[in-house]
Amino acid sequence: MDYATVLILNRCKLKTEAKIGFGGGCHWCTEAVFQSLVGVSKVEQGYVSSEDENNSFSEAVIVHFDAEIISLQTLIEVHLLTHNSTSNHSMRPKYRSAVYIFSEKQKEEASLAICEFREEQDKLFITEVLAFSEFKPSREQITNYYYKNPEKPFCKSFIEPKLKLLLAQFSSETDTNKVSHLLDIMP
Repeated sequence: MDYATVLILNRCKLKTEAKIGFGGGCHWCTEAVFQSLVGVSKVEQGYVSSEDENNSFSEAVIVHFDAEIISLQTLIEVHLLTHNSTSNHSMRPKYRSAVYIFSEKQKEEASLAICEFREEQDKLFITEVLAFSEFKPSREQITNYYYKNPEKPFCKSFIEPKLKLLLAQFSSETDTNKVSHLLDIMP
């Protein structure tokens, strides 16, 4: 392939790459869920703030993805099903249930996806669509937590059930190479 063709392909690829933020539960769990999906190229674990009354930092991830491989709607559905997205609790300031958007187009798409999924699931989601404001990364020692520590009790108790849900409900979007260790223990 010549250099000009490579440049054209790279420019086309850039048009389909996007990023979106998700918060709602422990960022170790959220990170592992999105790391396990096909079409996700990078997951940044840390803390996100929005604007106005949501300007405090809460645990979240920034997901970089290829929209031609996995849709924003699918990512949102995964998010809604892998954290407690239907009820408030005392830890909500630390674990804000949110989709952090980077554009007005994403705001429209995310709001519509949540609305459609709410009708399909017949559930009332508390997850908000919020403007992204700022990101603070986690310490390196705790990033990639699940894939560094899959045998830890926290991972077995809290993260593995979410990954099993991916395999059961989003099998075509799940990177089975990353979760192959769970295939033997699936019911």
